[in-house]
Amino acid sequence: MNLLVVEDDESLAELFLGIAEGRGLRAEAVHSIAEGRARLLAGDVDLLLTDMRLPDGSGIDLVSWTRKADPRIVILAITAFGSIEVAVRAVRAGAYDFLTKPVEPAVLAVALDRAVEARTLRGEVEALRGELATATAIAGIVGKSRALADITSLVRRIADSSATVLITGPSGSGKELVAHALHDAGRRKTAPFVAVNAAAIPETLLESELFGFKKGAFTDARQDKKGLFVEAHGGTLFLDEIGDLPLLLQAKILRVLEEREVRPLGATRSLPVDVRVVAATNNDLRKAVKEGRFREDLFYRLAVIEIAIPPLRDRPEDILPLAEHFLHRAIKRAGRRILGLSGAASRLLIAYDWPGNVRELENAIERAVALSQDEWISPDDLPPTVKKPSAPDIFASAAERMMTLEEVERAYVRHILERFGGNKVRAATALGINRRTIQRWLGEEEEPKDPS
Repeated sequence: MNLLVVEDDESLAELFLGIAEGRGLRAEAVHSIAEGRARLLAGDVDLLLTDMRLPDGSGIDLVSWTRKADPRIVILAITAFGSIEVAVRAVRAGAYDFLTKPVEPAVLAVALDRAVEARTLRGEVEALRGELATATAIAGIVGKSRALADITSLVRRIADSSATVLITGPSGSGKELVAHALHDAGRRKTAPFVAVNAAAIPETLLESELFGFKKGAFTDARQDKKGLFVEAHGGTLFLDEIGDLPLLLQAKILRVLEEREVRPLGATRSLPVDVRVVAATNNDLRKAVKEGRFREDLFYRLAVIEIAIPPLRDRPEDILPLAEHFLHRAIKRAGRRILGLSGAASRLLIAYDWPGNVRELENAIERAVALSQDEWISPDDLPPTVKKPSAPDIFASAAERMMTLEEVERAYVRHILERFGGNKVRAATALGINRRTIQRWLGEEEEPKDPS
């Protein structure tokens, strides 16, 4: 395991390094909060041992920042003798344990052993969570968010049904993946899954693609052709971008859904079809119905069951599981030896807004694998937009969520605090207010003075 020591007394730092290396740890030392953060951002740190009094600030700030940046890191705090209040604050901020100066080598050795056990346990818990997520996942749906768990549960409940399903969500959010999950989890899984993108086929060809035609039905109809409804017989027909269908074709699809039969162009009789239709759109079909662009009767026929997939920015818990999933797949395809994502790269992935949703994340990981020259994916391997994401539109987000003025105020204060690494004095100066005002806005009690 890797230990980072943050201690401005170089002789003490050397002592700590020697004890750590004697316990089988790989250890290095830095001498300030700024250096500590830079090293932590580089990733691959399992344990942190930090003094509470450092040249550029309080170690409490570093503990809080580290806890938010990577909760897996086990933190040991060092306080001055008798500074129990500082030790309590350090533990509240996220420290696993604390030691008092002068630090006895034997005491530090025991503390390091306990920290290693704690870090190992956290890793095992994460692995078990990953195994549980894998065990409960279906058809490649990956993630740990509540929203995704609800979608997975609904898919399981309706997989064997023949009811039509409407999947809604922004482009790239994984609508076709959910459609495949419905098919693969149900009794139709051994029959065909046929997908068609209504927006990708010219309107003049779409009808013949869906319903088929007989030889001689039109000039180029030199032989009979099965339509996609017939090809999907017994299975699932996935109609993507259903909102782009012309009104005339909407009426014909409605007829197929109601009568369970399809008539190819030029045919004199209809063919019975047993097809489960799953439709998807990134449009607001209810709005399209009100505007007369989509048939109301077809909408309700399709939306017997509706599954709404939130954008990736609204389910950040899914970002890293998805990234790991895409990484393993890209590594296998490329035949590369890459161990995983560095801590710094992982944090950038989580911080990015992902306007292109899951598809953009997948492309970013494939690019990173292609460019990587190391065993770990680093920030340099990620797209420029991910490395330097544009600032979020706080007001647009607040309006979308219908936040109150008080909620906007608190959110902005937290945003400024984060920019200053949790330093309330610097944040208050930037905001033109008193530090106690920040504490009051955030509902915190006034911090006791640091006797260390």
